[in-house]
Amino acid sequence: MLRGMIEITGLRADDRAAWAELFAGYHEFYGRTWPAARFDEAWQAFQDGARVHALGARLDGRLAGIAHFLVHASTTSADVCYLQDLFTDPAVRGRGVGRALIGAVESWARDRGLDRVYWHTKADNTTARRLYDQVAEHRGFISYVIPL
Repeated sequence: MLRGMIEITGLRADDRAAWAELFAGYHEFYGRTWPAARFDEAWQAFQDGARVHALGARLDGRLAGIAHFLVHASTTSADVCYLQDLFTDPAVRGRGVGRALIGAVESWARDRGLDRVYWHTKADNTTARRLYDQVAEHRGFISYVIPL
């Protein structure tokens, strides 16, 4: 079976609807909803490219995955890149889309002289963790959150 080529680029204006569908899937996966206004704010922030950044993965010409990330200061190293959101269309999982997005974020961060790329996922996200264990080190940290 021939597998399509994956192309990673920034999000384009005509990606808005497909991006929103993928981002809604990401929120649904984690059991939360987001108001439409927040989607608009996020989209605008990605278009501005100052605070947060986004990449899209196209498979056979269709947006099939998204990655949202940002740079922040570190007290223990050079600045670091936080991969905040990574989501692929469930219909294309296992075809390299997530791996390609992680690799593109890694390249982006490396080109800017950042110290590392890191992200969080839920312990029970076993499908994603199979990939993550292949491309990154699990350093054993546990995440705590204080909702405000």
